[in-house]
Amino acid sequence: MQENAFQYFGGMTEEIVYDQDRLLAISENAGDLILTESFTKYHETRRFKIYLCRKSDPESKGKIEQVIKYVKNNFAKHRIYKDLISWQQSSLKWLKRTGNYKVHHNIKKRPFEVHALEKQHLQKVNGNYIFENISSINITRKIHKDNVIRFEGNRYSVPLGTFQNGGENIAYVSLAGEDLSISLHPNGNPIGTHKLSKEKGKVITDPTHRQRSQTKREKLAEQVMEKLADMEDSNWLIKTLHKQYPRHTIDQLKVVLKAVEQYPLHIDNAVKEMKRLGLTSANDLRDIAISLEIQNSKQLPKKELINEKYKDITAPERNQDIYLQVLQGGK
Repeated sequence: MQENAFQYFGGMTEEIVYDQDRLLAISENAGDLILTESFTKYHETRRFKIYLCRKSDPESKGKIEQVIKYVKNNFAKHRIYKDLISWQQSSLKWLKRTGNYKVHHNIKKRPFEVHALEKQHLQKVNGNYIFENISSINITRKIHKDNVIRFEGNRYSVPLGTFQNGGENIAYVSLAGEDLSISLHPNGNPIGTHKLSKEKGKVITDPTHRQRSQTKREKLAEQVMEKLADMEDSNWLIKTLHKQYPRHTIDQLKVVLKAVEQYPLHIDNAVKEMKRLGLTSANDLRDIAISLEIQNSKQLPKKELINEKYKDITAPERNQDIYLQVLQGGK
């Protein structure tokens, strides 16, 4: 489209302003722009300056957005689209009749008159750009929080943990026949491959992309086994929590580990008591450990309850004459 625009306007400007589009740029990178592979090759050939608009910046994008709104509402809104050729012919007639010949509200000039003056300052475009040299990996997509990318109306999974808070979260997409390949780097090894769906609104998931939660649960279970003294009680506890809370096993195991950290002297007895009472929640285990802690504190001798901070402090002794003076009204 840009090459067609150069031919239509009769040259190329020194600087071109772009909105942030994933086909062109991956990141602003604090001013050191990171461009896609295909656009980098194109830019190296044409040698124009790039002005990349910031996100949500109406001051830099407002003018062109108003032009687009004008074309949509004046030309495209009430026309019937038949095919691209007839649409193009209609648009050229509209430009000659209205778009380029109507006096602009602000500058009070017709666009075709202004273009005739500015055309002489445009840079000449030599030759035709050969697009066949562009690598097939030139499509990027954003990785969303739920570890999926959106492509042609569908969502495709990537491995859990691919999305990183504060990261660029950009995936490179390439097509080979009916296969969709997703990578984190240009020409990098794919992190996911899917069959391209012909439907719309579908979620295409690879089961292996969801196995990380199993691994995390196993790691937490191993930590519980290490912290508890009785192997049999540990196995019973983990199996019970998994059976009772299949969707929240990880959360339940975290509660167990927190209780182990806070009540290490009573956690083993708490597991035995939980098993005896037939309870099935990690919250019950924590409450039992708290109860045992309270019972144990009541049974300690008073001397053991004295705060270490005050154990060496003694009350000051005063002369009894002071009290006699107070009772007699003395000073």
